[in-house]
Amino acid sequence: MPSNTTTRSGVRAGPREWLGLAVLALPTILIALDLTVLYMALPHLGSDLNASNTQMLWITDIYGFVVAGLLITMGTLGDRIGRRRMLLFGATAFGAMSVLAAYSTSAEMLIVTRALLGLAGATLMPSTLSLIGTMFTQPRQRGLAIGIWGMSFSLGTAIGPAIGGAMLENFWWGSVFLLGVPVMGVLLVSGRFLLPEYRDPRAARLDVASVALSLGAILPVVYGIKEIAKDRALAGVPVAVAAAGFVLGWLFVRRQNRLGDPLLDLRMFRNRQFSGAVVGLCMAAITLTAVMLFFTQYLQLVEGMSPLRAGLWFLPMATAFVVSSVAAPLLARRLRPAYVIVGGLSVAVAGLVLLTQLQAISGLGLLVTGCTTFAFGVVPLLALGTDMVVSSAPPEKTGSAAATSETGSELGMAMGIATLGAAGTAVYSRELAGTIPAAVPADAGATARDSFANAFAVADELPAPLGDELVSAARDAFTTGFNVVAAGSTALLIAIAALVMAVLRHVRPFGHEREPVEEIAVRSPSSG
Repeated sequence: MPSNTTTRSGVRAGPREWLGLAVLALPTILIALDLTVLYMALPHLGSDLNASNTQMLWITDIYGFVVAGLLITMGTLGDRIGRRRMLLFGATAFGAMSVLAAYSTSAEMLIVTRALLGLAGATLMPSTLSLIGTMFTQPRQRGLAIGIWGMSFSLGTAIGPAIGGAMLENFWWGSVFLLGVPVMGVLLVSGRFLLPEYRDPRAARLDVASVALSLGAILPVVYGIKEIAKDRALAGVPVAVAAAGFVLGWLFVRRQNRLGDPLLDLRMFRNRQFSGAVVGLCMAAITLTAVMLFFTQYLQLVEGMSPLRAGLWFLPMATAFVVSSVAAPLLARRLRPAYVIVGGLSVAVAGLVLLTQLQAISGLGLLVTGCTTFAFGVVPLLALGTDMVVSSAPPEKTGSAAATSETGSELGMAMGIATLGAAGTAVYSRELAGTIPAAVPADAGATARDSFANAFAVADELPAPLGDELVSAARDAFTTGFNVVAAGSTALLIAIAALVMAVLRHVRPFGHEREPVEEIAVRSPSSG
């Protein structure tokens, strides 16, 4: 198949394209699943590999750090060398690194292989989305296809804990990594026949300095935000690292504006459909990450569930993700996408209002109803916003556009932990300080106030009645923190709805003429 093969604009996709979409959904589910499946395995691999607390944090975080840092580079590189080629290369690397991760013999080895998995994941994510833009050029079909793609990512995130819990009930911790091997095998075999190839015929060589500045900007910012969130304080080193990242980000923007063929063409942000959707996706990721974090902890710590049972309670949310991801593009064929998004956000706000009433004795009914309603309502923004990003970019820039939206989502996820997550934890500490039993020793009380999990560890070392009192107080304090996270998320969703109506209400229903894309002309290079 020629390297620049593509589907003519407006031509309806056939069975081959829909089969190709099914193939693209597999790595999308796996990439998302890999972000959450490890949480259930951490206690097991920590003891087997004798990993320190610092090493455990790096095992968890390094994958996301590398993915966030390399998305823009890999998305642009795919536009230049071929999106299918980049996807198949990433699939090969992901499968190989999954085997190495599964059979790691030390914490250091697992950290390195997780970083390499992140590199492979960064090649896969923008390639899958940009290929959808190549395969589905008819607006209605593209909207539905991107909705299914978004459903795949959301589904992988939601079922990760359930699959991780089931695997750990029957196998060793390394089995969670081996899930990727058969999936990547299917992609490698079928991708060559079902997926088209596309690359920008006018692309110049990759600017190495821009790649370095991109990494130097994104990685320190994400790292600094996460470290500030963990310490719940503006510590010197994380703040300095994040500040250095912002400086390098400014240098990156300056260089892109001066290059004839930049790594990231910033003129795409002049299109209000593109920029509004990217900002909306970033803000939505803040709320989704914070709510998912507290939902997981509530199940395991307040309800005392095993990893498998806790994972299974994610399935109602997964169902909501699936239904809403398919329904939103269908509604957007008749209604303006902004109206569908704002309607969904109204539903999500209703779910969050329920969570503001959650108490430690409320039971699972209120928790699951609130979180499922929230998930159902926030998905239209994720599905339709992603479509607006892809459709507003020129065909040769689709990979770069997809990577930009996903980088924004990664930054939003980090900000979700650093802002709403930190606020909820701070409320927990304050509430527990006022209700902790007086007989608890001062040093034990300080440890318990540091985190909800620590309160359980401290309670195990205290006499039974006193330990039970501490756990009860900690449950109440944590639930109050969850209420604050829900209230903060409500305010943020209202702000997103106002943004969407102000910036995106002009976007016509799918199948109608969209806002014309500004033609990006080739500029003469200047010195960088």
